[in-house]
Amino acid sequence: MTSGSWSRREFATLFVGGSVAAGLASRASGETAPAGEEDLDWYDVREWGVEGKGWSDTKRYFDRLPGKAEGVVREPVWDLSRHSAGMCARFITDAPDIHVRYALLNERLAMPHMPATGVSGLDLYGKDAQGLDRWVAVARPDSQTIETSLAEGLAPGMRRYTLYLPLYNGVESLEIGVGKGGSFEPVPPRDEKPLLFYGTSILHGACASRPGMAFPAIVGRRLRRPVLNLGFSGNGRMEPEVGALLAELDPRLYAIDCLPNMNEETVTERAAPLVRQLRQARPETPILLVEDRSFTNTPFIPARKEHHRKSREALRRAFRELTESGVEHLYYLDGDHLLGLDGEAATDGSHPNDLGMMRYADAYEPVLRAILKQF
Repeated sequence: MTSGSWSRREFATLFVGGSVAAGLASRASGETAPAGEEDLDWYDVREWGVEGKGWSDTKRYFDRLPGKAEGVVREPVWDLSRHSAGMCARFITDAPDIHVRYALLNERLAMPHMPATGVSGLDLYGKDAQGLDRWVAVARPDSQTIETSLAEGLAPGMRRYTLYLPLYNGVESLEIGVGKGGSFEPVPPRDEKPLLFYGTSILHGACASRPGMAFPAIVGRRLRRPVLNLGFSGNGRMEPEVGALLAELDPRLYAIDCLPNMNEETVTERAAPLVRQLRQARPETPILLVEDRSFTNTPFIPARKEHHRKSREALRRAFRELTESGVEHLYYLDGDHLLGLDGEAATDGSHPNDLGMMRYADAYEPVLRAILKQF
């Protein structure tokens, strides 16, 4: 065992306060393990923590909003907050094979326009020799309870891995398995302030083929910063109840990307109040307002072009009014190039495919870098 890594027995002993840890400790002490576990040591990610949680007082460990939000935010927002979008677990191992077992909240594993690998899969990245996080493997779930070998025959060497959790499903439990007695070092969540993204289904992750391809995850890897994904599919509407929760957090930056779920009237009504709500709580935190992407078939459907024009003009008016009234550290990202101009970056005209997610990240990255240099 290398310095700083944990043996199976040490891991179980360290977390004797938890019920899951107690079960792990009993197995380590020699009690009979269930069939299929004899050759593996299992580590529960809750024992060292996932990155991408804004609150610790959640009803279920893998929820995104605190328990007190139930009954305060609209029911669809609450239900969607049970999804684990944006969460990830990190660990270091030299194991040649990595296994996972996890249980999902919902029986719907996929959607008509989004595969099970993105909705309900686990996505593994590894740090390469240049220090970059590169894709390794993805779980392909076919039931609510999964136990599988995620990656086999890995190149020798100790390296850090990042495991992204499902985008459009909730997680009830998650363990990582390596060969019995192998080196395993949990990596706790980073303690630096995260980038907070609040928005719609696109931000939530639709329709990435796997969790690591949601654009907030891509941006997080590129900027090497933790992120909070607070996308609520169809329900990113700049509501004050959600704003009050966002204001409780202390992120490095707020990115407000709600226009795909709004129209001219709701933008006019809610954009400026949301910014003021956040600014009152966080006077110095940068706020980035983001326009909606253009539907990729907009050239053929004039009504969509008009919808984009009106909602964007409403957001620009709010931006001007706020800045002219003295609101500082407010920034703007237009939507013309979020999906590119060739019409190939969405599954259904609206939700990005993997190409679209990369283009979203390409549009966000330079703006975020410029803002972060100032703070």
